Amino acid sequence: MAEVSSSLLEQLKSCIVWSWTYLWTLWFFLMLFLVYILRVPLKINDNLSTGTSSLISGLILIFEWWYFRKYGTSFIEQVSVSHLRPLLGGVDNTAPSNSTSNNGDTDSNRQSVSECKVWRNPLNLFRGAEYNRYTWVTGREPLTYYDMNLSAQDHQTFFTCETDHLRPADASKKDLMQKAWRERNPQARISAAHEALELNEIFYHWRPLLQPLQAKRRTQNGINFTMCATAYILLAEEEATTIVEAERLFKQALKAGEVCYRRSQQLQHHGAQYEAQHRRDTNVLVYIKRRLAMCSRKLGRTREAVKMMRDLMKEFPLLSMFNIHENLLEALLELQAYADVQAVLAKYDDISLPKSATICYTAALLKARAVSDKFSPEAASRRGLSTAEMNAVEAIHRAVEFNPHVPKYLLEMKSLILPPEHILKRGDSEAIAYAFFHLQHWKRVEGALNLLHCTWEGTFRMIPYPLEKGHLFYPYPICTETADRELLPSFHEVSVYPKKELPFFILFTAGLCSFTAMLALLTHQFPELMGVFAKAFLSTLFAPLNFVMEKVESILPSSLWHQLTRI
Repeated sequence: MAEVSSSLLEQLKSCIVWSWTYLWTLWFFLMLFLVYILRVPLKINDNLSTGTSSLISGLILIFEWWYFRKYGTSFIEQVSVSHLRPLLGGVDNTAPSNSTSNNGDTDSNRQSVSECKVWRNPLNLFRGAEYNRYTWVTGREPLTYYDMNLSAQDHQTFFTCETDHLRPADASKKDLMQKAWRERNPQARISAAHEALELNEIFYHWRPLLQPLQAKRRTQNGINFTMCATAYILLAEEEATTIVEAERLFKQALKAGEVCYRRSQQLQHHGAQYEAQHRRDTNVLVYIKRRLAMCSRKLGRTREAVKMMRDLMKEFPLLSMFNIHENLLEALLELQAYADVQAVLAKYDDISLPKSATICYTAALLKARAVSDKFSPEAASRRGLSTAEMNAVEAIHRAVEFNPHVPKYLLEMKSLILPPEHILKRGDSEAIAYAFFHLQHWKRVEGALNLLHCTWEGTFRMIPYPLEKGHLFYPYPICTETADRELLPSFHEVSVYPKKELPFFILFTAGLCSFTAMLALLTHQFPELMGVFAKAFLSTLFAPLNFVMEKVESILPSSLWHQLTRI
């Protein structure tokens, strides 16, 4: 019964909030109509100068309310702090301050920039085999232009170097693959990759006649015409329509990448040019091996994928930009190798290392796994939480504080979409990327989602002002909503934290004041008519009570009423 009443109250509250959120224009036109009807008795033409100031004040109030609803801050306050205060001398940017404040401001700015930085999704899908298939089926584009543009920049950073402009690969003395990575049209990129491979095959066919030229060019520019690993990477990512085909192309790319890597490894100490080429070839080789491991994971060869990821992390321990440990954690969870997962977390869940939703929520899952099968909220409320249960709840609170958007996807309160190629840590994009791959692991642990459902909202009681002060992490960055709207497709409703909505008390008070002012105005202008209306309204309101009283008087004797009135 209590649940029914609470649900009715929530529905009533939501209806009132909805009415005052979307029907304010109707109220505005009603007020204009009322003013038009009463223009003669109110002498509006005579009092136009006085009414103008009131109208301007009302428009400012409406605009301020709209700005707060959209951006979560006051327009007047923002203009005063950001623009007027520096002009009035409130902030002196050129004046030197003490070293303590400078260091604090620098640390705060650096933290803000790092938290608003967009990271490449370590579990991003394949464009041709997965993203494009979604487009063919639904007609929707799962990737935004901003997301794909970031990927193009990543490819140019990883797969090119400063000396590539010296490579005479075509008539214009520029590398074909450099053009392909900069190309916006997918078909143009694929055509450029095929052209690069055709050029490679032509040179390979005539290699016996061009050995002297080949040796000279390798000595001068470090060029390898016999291999074109990046062309195979592009075709595997964008042209292959199945994971099997993508894996075949990546294996061809691996052969080419290993040859280039071994050659540049021998020449890396001969100068800055060769060092840059070695760094590029290393990025290419690591990327290929990681994608091959992901292909094995998607094709069901999980143990093979785990071995490839472990070997890759041992061979290149300093390349943390790819976040291969997150791929490893997901594969180990699929194998239910929880001891190995804990070992990986012990290495990467360190206070000195950057956090992610995968790290925090995987740690919470492992602690919840120890108590979730026997957890009962009723029993916990009676006897209190045990030490293991308290550790699990604290781990969940820690994870929710880092990214508060994840529980809604894990509990299936919001629908999932395909994860983007880039994510914003602590944002909705990271929550989608995590839940897309890890929801099955939470479902596999008995009672884990129930424990999450019972405890995740308790996090917000510890951080009532998340934008100003955090509990275990820095305050929640205010830039996540804007960045997530750029990364996620338009058909997805971006999750916003904290919610920017006016309190119910303010909406109720505004409605009550408007209704009272309208009644006062009508009573002043039409006292007799409003008196008749008030009497009719009160008689209708008290009609059920009068009916009940009449029935009671007819049943009870009159002497009883006489005795009760004398008490």
